[in-house]
Amino acid sequence: MEAFEYVAPRTLADAYSLLGNGRRVAALAGGTDLIVQLREARRSCDLVLDLKRIPELRVVTIAADGSLQVGAAAPLADVYEIPEVRRRWPALVDAASIIGGTAVQGRASLGGNLCNASPAADSPPALMVMGARLRIGSAAGTRELPVGEFFAGPGQNTLLPGELLLEVIVPPMPAHSAAFYHRFIPRNEMDIAVASAGAWLQVGSDGTIEGARIAIGAVAPTPLMVPAAAQALHGRKAGAEAFALAAQEAASAARPITDMRGSAAQRRHLVGVLARRALERAHQRATEGR
Repeated sequence: MEAFEYVAPRTLADAYSLLGNGRRVAALAGGTDLIVQLREARRSCDLVLDLKRIPELRVVTIAADGSLQVGAAAPLADVYEIPEVRRRWPALVDAASIIGGTAVQGRASLGGNLCNASPAADSPPALMVMGARLRIGSAAGTRELPVGEFFAGPGQNTLLPGELLLEVIVPPMPAHSAAFYHRFIPRNEMDIAVASAGAWLQVGSDGTIEGARIAIGAVAPTPLMVPAAAQALHGRKAGAEAFALAAQEAASAARPITDMRGSAAQRRHLVGVLARRALERAHQRATEGR
């Protein structure tokens, strides 16, 4: 591990002042990936900027408009242990509760999971199908963008020099809609997705699909939304036939590789199976209590 400076600012203004100046800065929102990467010399930096002591980056709130606002450095456990989050956004719990083990979830954050930009990360597909947005800040101001536009390639995000991810904003779920996320891993000891899928459905009183979103992970250089899968569902009756068509579109959109965790053919097959099952579970959630 190379030597680096460590700073833990208490305000965003102080954090912004430490960015740039020609230094390689690594922001730490949890450290569960970053520390391993530094120790194994897979990443190097001049300064580790610990964001955990900036209060507004650790806040989790439900805003007046019904949206969930999660500070980029808020521990995952602080998110999924909130009863209202579990009730209103269960797909977020699907993802957050399987990122590492219990000890990891006490430090790891949505912001860190997103900024690490692993193609196999668990939070992006779930957040993408829920229509989540990211608030990004710098000394010059803030901007927002959809989660799906945040990834530039394996390990690469679209943050500009001087910028930090501040907040994840998840909108309220419309009536009669729900999302679901799950993944396939080769064994419990290898906690990285071979393939994953998230789905969101809005279902009318007659069972017709009025809205849909499908996202897949670990089968391309970045997590992918699959518009063709959503289009295959719109206006159809929710059920096995419609879900099978969408699953085929999800598998066709995949651009997997072969590595030690699975072959390209296996991943393409798996993502279709996972997409179909995610749709089934999203539909179950959307129609519960009717």
